Amino acid sequence: MYDVLIVGNGPAGISAGLYLKRANKDILIISKQDSALKKAEKIENYYGVQSITGEELYNLGIKQAKNLNIPMEEDEVTNIEYNENDKKFIVTTVNNEFESKNVILATGTNRMSPKIKGIKEFEGKGVSYCAICDAFFYRNKDVAVIGNGNYALHEAKILKPIAKTVTILTNGNKMVENRDCSNFDIDESNIREFRGDNVIKEVDFENNNKKKIDGVFVAIGTASSVDLAKKIGALVKNNNIIVDENMQTTVKNLYACGDCTGGLLQVNKAVYEGAKAAVSIIKNK
Repeated sequence: MYDVLIVGNGPAGISAGLYLKRANKDILIISKQDSALKKAEKIENYYGVQSITGEELYNLGIKQAKNLNIPMEEDEVTNIEYNENDKKFIVTTVNNEFESKNVILATGTNRMSPKIKGIKEFEGKGVSYCAICDAFFYRNKDVAVIGNGNYALHEAKILKPIAKTVTILTNGNKMVENRDCSNFDIDESNIREFRGDNVIKEVDFENNNKKKIDGVFVAIGTASSVDLAKKIGALVKNNNIIVDENMQTTVKNLYACGDCTGGLLQVNKAVYEGAKAAVSIIKNK
């Protein structure tokens, strides 16, 4: 079991890892290596750096972590649970399962939102972003999951024993190759819009087909820090994870840092919050 498991290898996650490793903590960083930092064309407002691309700065952080022999796993985290009896977190990925005394969420914020007519209008009226939170409300009902990756499959598996039917809608994208795909109906048609009255009732496709549904769960791309925080019951407000002055969430020993906590979406803030979370864990021993 690890002392600290860090989800995300951007500025916040790497910063936390550097402090924790120097304090001789047994840590692991898990990431899909898709940090938003890599998409920055040019950075000219970071202390001590005249000009650098986001990808260059990202690679320097990874190199720094490797120089300290910080173990890093390239995998996708799909769920986090807490075992109250054993006082440990269980972090589930596509390929493995890990146990840790503390977890730091540092994957940034999910900037992907499906641009489909009806999604925003029916949020809270049939559109959900967390299967483990809302599956109970769809017992014996027909539901759909929007997405084409392992995160969408994970949400579908949560819904399957509860809902009447579960269909994965990829909205024109190819479904990820996974043996679990055979357990679900998958529709790769492009979606035109979601319709209903007070609640969602139907999905209309661009090929003019229609499908009756009672609920839609959005699971595009990979699970963000906010998605994972919601699953474990941490307080989220305005799509930001609520943390205290030590970067601890409302769940004990679960920390969050970087873009997922809101405020200034800048590298310097992420680096500070990662360091702050690490120091808080070190002090708590």
